[in-house]
Amino acid sequence: MVRTSTLVVLAAVWTAAPARAQIDPRAALVERAAWTALNAGRAHAAAEAFREALAADPRNARLHLGAGMAAALERRDADAKDAFERALALDPRLAEARALLGQIQYRMGDKAGAMRTYETLLELTPDDRDARATLERWRREYELHDRMQQAIGSHFTVSFEGPAEADLAAEAMESLDRAYWRIGPLLGAYPIDPIPVVLYTTEQFRDITRSPSWAAGAYDGTIRVPVRGALGRREELDRVLAHEFTHALVRTLAPRGVPAWLNEGLATALENGDLTWAETRMAHVDGKVPLRALQSGFGRFTGAQAQVAYAASALAARRLLEDAGGPAITNLLRDLGEGVDFDTAFLHRIQRPFAEFQQLY
Repeated sequence: MVRTSTLVVLAAVWTAAPARAQIDPRAALVERAAWTALNAGRAHAAAEAFREALAADPRNARLHLGAGMAAALERRDADAKDAFERALALDPRLAEARALLGQIQYRMGDKAGAMRTYETLLELTPDDRDARATLERWRREYELHDRMQQAIGSHFTVSFEGPAEADLAAEAMESLDRAYWRIGPLLGAYPIDPIPVVLYTTEQFRDITRSPSWAAGAYDGTIRVPVRGALGRREELDRVLAHEFTHALVRTLAPRGVPAWLNEGLATALENGDLTWAETRMAHVDGKVPLRALQSGFGRFTGAQAQVAYAASALAARRLLEDAGGPAITNLLRDLGEGVDFDTAFLHRIQRPFAEFQQLY
């Protein structure tokens, strides 16, 4: 499961204030169009519009905020960080920019920087309970990771809390290596850098990831899994780690632009190859589940809804693998990561329109 970050939620629900009065009416129209595109989730169009607006009004802090939000949604994290920092240089009290800067720092791995940013944010907005809860959760995570031990392999680094988990960490490393050498050749691609993996107790996992109760793992740049309960069985450990490894591989190929159904579908289809459960589940669903309804993350679903979403996505991904092959899907992902429109990339790489494929899977 790919975790839906607070950053995306903030960006999706934030509503821009009306465009401030400007001498140039066209600049006001461009700014309004930029916010409209952003609030509609059209990140690339928003980024272009904010770029044009900033050319006319480079000292507008809210335009830099919007540019950062668009960049963050496209997972251009370095650009987003720069934009938020520019916004704050122009208006240090712009709380939205500081909150999103902290989220970006966290996503980029600068946990200490993210915490400092949120400490400053709370000095400015002491009644912000969400920011305070986020900071407290980050502090708990930081303290936990600071005392963890590590097992370091060629392709993964597994962090675990103490000697009692050392055997499980070794087993997890072996399981991840099996997934690496099974899934990598199938897609013809491998992660560039070693992937960090953290083993938690169930309570720690829920606290740190804020995943829904049905989630067995999470990936947000780090593979995070609870090591008790469901992972007590070897087959379940292999399944969950293969699923999250696939997410990591997809992120390597396409840091942005991948619809949730394709991301989760590939991860589920490549867990162990047995989708009998998905076929059985979909046999009890009336009609087809439209894949375009599964564009965004599944964390919003109940357990039953999520099961249908995962089943539909997995069967669609299996059909893609059977019809087009792993390398074609890898090229599709690379196109999406480079900003190519989904329908255009799908037609080019899969050799049929997406609307036609939707009727087949």
